[in-house]
Amino acid sequence: MPPTPPTSPPTFPLAIICEPIDPACQAWLAERCEIITAKPGEPEFDAALPRAAALVVRTYTRIDAPLLDRAPNLQVVARAGVAVDNIDLSACAARSVKVVHTPAANTDAVVEYVFALALDALRPRPALAKPLPPEEWAQIRKSAIAPRQLHGSTLGILGLGRIGSRVARVGASFGMSVVFNDLAPVQPPCACESVDLDTLFAQADVLTIHIDNRPSNAKYISAALINRMREHVVFINASRGFVVDHAALAVFLAANPNAHAALDVHDPEPVTESNPLLTLPNARLLPHIGAATRPAHRNMSWVVRDVWRVLSGESPEHPAIIRA
Repeated sequence: MPPTPPTSPPTFPLAIICEPIDPACQAWLAERCEIITAKPGEPEFDAALPRAAALVVRTYTRIDAPLLDRAPNLQVVARAGVAVDNIDLSACAARSVKVVHTPAANTDAVVEYVFALALDALRPRPALAKPLPPEEWAQIRKSAIAPRQLHGSTLGILGLGRIGSRVARVGASFGMSVVFNDLAPVQPPCACESVDLDTLFAQADVLTIHIDNRPSNAKYISAALINRMREHVVFINASRGFVVDHAALAVFLAANPNAHAALDVHDPEPVTESNPLLTLPNARLLPHIGAATRPAHRNMSWVVRDVWRVLSGESPEHPAIIRA
């Protein structure tokens, strides 16, 4: 009886993890793919890219035409997150490379974050580090009296998509009057009013931005709109940095010391010395942490399921859409 010929080990498609994802999700993918963790520019990445079938990225890995030209076997780029600003969707489409993301993964985390920022601005909360005499205790309590609260204020929402709709429901539950503006006709999730842009910016006590990354949204929040805001507005941007004219916002904040701005996203990132908001006492710049909860990170990391769907010849659940 002739000996049984040796069998070749199974061949797994190669996936390069370019930025950290949840370990459990990475382990799930590693059961189905060969995994390499490396960033563009690192020797391991450059050596593996020609045979890579998948790239998994987060916020700071740029996928452009020159990189794609070096990846002839690439089938899918996965963004563990919502926005796909760092991925050239047209270049991917021209090469039949699928792009997938996780549009609903961080909604709850961002909504919580928006209201945390609003409350930080409206409700000062001094902490005690030592016992105090009655006079000092009384002075601290007096200094912490907030001139306003969420209840009874007007919440303005620019963009009533998935996150904006959740913000509207939470704002209404606080007893806020909710007004919004959206490019498309939308069904409000609660008792809120659709208004034009000028009215939105003029009426809002708290104004929060939730618009997408289409190129036409660059500096959509212009000087003309910014200058319509109320002198005590709390302006929050946890969407995309490039949608706000930061120079115009800086001029407005300097002229209106009772206004506050909290910006979690910037253009560029990380923030540079040229950012005109850095030195303003009523501007709070945060390091892009709106989705920074462990549950949200794990939800975003499950983009690996769509990676495997594509590599298995199936249609992904969450393909990215090219927007004008």
